[in-house]
Amino acid sequence: MTSTSRRRVIAVAALLAAAPVLAACGAGDNANTNQPYAPTDAQVLISHSSDSVYGERGMRVSQAFVLGPDSGGQIPAGGAAPLYLVLTNQNPAPDSLVSVTPLPDQATSVKVTAPVQVPPNTLVNTGQPSPQLAVEGLKNALRGGETLRLTLKFQTAGDITMDVPVITRSREYATLPPVPGALPAPSPVASASPAATTGH
Repeated sequence: MTSTSRRRVIAVAALLAAAPVLAACGAGDNANTNQPYAPTDAQVLISHSSDSVYGERGMRVSQAFVLGPDSGGQIPAGGAAPLYLVLTNQNPAPDSLVSVTPLPDQATSVKVTAPVQVPPNTLVNTGQPSPQLAVEGLKNALRGGETLRLTLKFQTAGDITMDVPVITRSREYATLPPVPGALPAPSPVASASPAATTGH
């Protein structure tokens, strides 16, 4: 290989090595690779246009998820799972969450264990100090990764229909209370030990 060819090969190798770095710099801080998928992002969950992120009259739903079982486990059909919402009322007057309605083929109802009041310009987390909402009468077992379509009805802000993900109780969700009635992951079946051979 001549010295000219060798220099050409080195230059091409250096350019190929630098290409990913240059691509990342060109994309900036908002590159897709720098934006991990956030299943609780309201922009992702609300099924209507981006105008509906705030509902009909200034209600923002910034997080929403159904807590599923521990990894590998399941919540059986007929069971219930807590629903976590983070709400902000951007109106000057108070509002309240009147009801939550699931699709009939996904669950029977959503139980509200305590009134969910949303004062003006106040962030309300329905999971604190304990979950106030629970999806009941599940039509199918939940293992995590599913989506439930729920319609939130507010007294003033109207209806917001959302596709809410079911999140397994792991990683950052592992500190939340376990779901009552959830079944643990099946234990691995121990392989039978080979029978001892006996001499004749």
